[in-house]
Amino acid sequence: MRLALAIGAGAVFGLGQAPWNLPWLAFAGLIVAVAMLRAAQTPREAAGIGWGVGLGYFGLVLSWVIEPFQIDAATTGWMAPFALFLLAAGLALFWALAFWGAAHATARRRLLALAVCWAAAEFARAYLFTGFAWAMLGSFWLETPVIQWSAVIGPHGLNLVTVLLAGLIVAARHWAAALGSAALLAVLLLGGQVLTPPLQDLEGRPVVRLVQPNAAQRDKWDPSRMQGFFDRQVGFTADMARNGYERPSLVIWPETAVPTLLNNAEELLGVVSDAAFPGKVALGIQREEDGRWYNSLVVAGLGGKIEEVYDKHHLVPFGEYMPAAALFRHIGVGGLAQRAQSGYSAGPGPHLVDLGDELGQALPLICYEAVFPQDVRMHPMRPDFLLQVTNDAWFGAFSGPYQHLAQARMRAIEQGLPLVRAANTGVSAVIDGAGRVIDSLGLGEAGFIDEHLPPPLRVTPYSVAGDLPMLPVLLLLGLVAFVKRRGVSR
Repeated sequence: MRLALAIGAGAVFGLGQAPWNLPWLAFAGLIVAVAMLRAAQTPREAAGIGWGVGLGYFGLVLSWVIEPFQIDAATTGWMAPFALFLLAAGLALFWALAFWGAAHATARRRLLALAVCWAAAEFARAYLFTGFAWAMLGSFWLETPVIQWSAVIGPHGLNLVTVLLAGLIVAARHWAAALGSAALLAVLLLGGQVLTPPLQDLEGRPVVRLVQPNAAQRDKWDPSRMQGFFDRQVGFTADMARNGYERPSLVIWPETAVPTLLNNAEELLGVVSDAAFPGKVALGIQREEDGRWYNSLVVAGLGGKIEEVYDKHHLVPFGEYMPAAALFRHIGVGGLAQRAQSGYSAGPGPHLVDLGDELGQALPLICYEAVFPQDVRMHPMRPDFLLQVTNDAWFGAFSGPYQHLAQARMRAIEQGLPLVRAANTGVSAVIDGAGRVIDSLGLGEAGFIDEHLPPPLRVTPYSVAGDLPMLPVLLLLGLVAFVKRRGVSR
């Protein structure tokens, strides 16, 4: 019964994520989870509660994980339920450990201990084993002003404050906790409102065009259809400007948009560049060098001349590369992505691409890289905007693409930078530095949008400091939560 309640609380907590976007209902689920920890009698019981909450949360939020296995259902479809359960159960272990650790604190400090341990567990989830920072617990605030605090304290700081607030509410029968919870909630809401910048005047800003071919994953690499998808994108690129805008300065195609290797794409890039004239083109394409394959983004100028190349460096395990590849090859299991049977190689790391004086410099993010706050601030120089290309056909047509868009909006807020994203099947969007979607092309639509590129906002505290300040904060609060004060004898 206790485990079922924990799983239910976790599932309700998951309703704060896209596409449901029910933050206050999700917060109620979090409060129930915190209250259950407070009532736990032993660390083992607490760990079971934490695992159940995690299983319910990740089982709901990551239900899109079954979608890649349905692309070739006859071969891999049977793996889908096992993959979802194993991923949800495995990630839930981080939360089980957090609850287990918190249960070792004294009763008076257990809720503070939970905030510290849970924030530390989410920190570990974002970094360990290449990291998986999808749907961090504080991200359910996205559709509220509270999310603007992530520009100041970062996503991990927001995780910590969120659990602290839930803990204060659980303890609210004490007047100090009730007053503290009301004050903290007021600061989060009103402060978030103050931190939200007004909409910017985009008049005179350069125009970008986002191209969305809507190629279903099962059709994308079909030899009989590849040319048709390519021609569709060329047609969208050459089309007249919309909304009374001038011709775009930059046309963006999604991840792996060109159906050939960069090594053999000179003629095709010439066709694309002619269609985009006088603007530049940024597009996703695979390339090979010295026997290694890369998932890349290139910028092409006049005549298809390649001006910039960026190779994706944060690869998807079991998708773009196989951990313990020799073992899995022995049993005949390969990755899901194109070329993943032999595996992609990781690029050297983030670097800015120069798009000229009008557009400035952009930090490219290919698909999954937008999930990681730490990846977006790894480059020492601040870009003018973030440029994401992605193939969200892998994520299906329900929750996955919307959650991926939500992650991108989080990165824009944290950095105070606009983000433009071209997605194969959607959602392609122009996002400003406050995380607002200025314009978008919906899921499952083929077409393009023209929109002014928003200017960057002022430098955010998180973009300067990053995650490092969280370590001493967690250490200090951990000492308060766990170190027992000795009695003073007189």
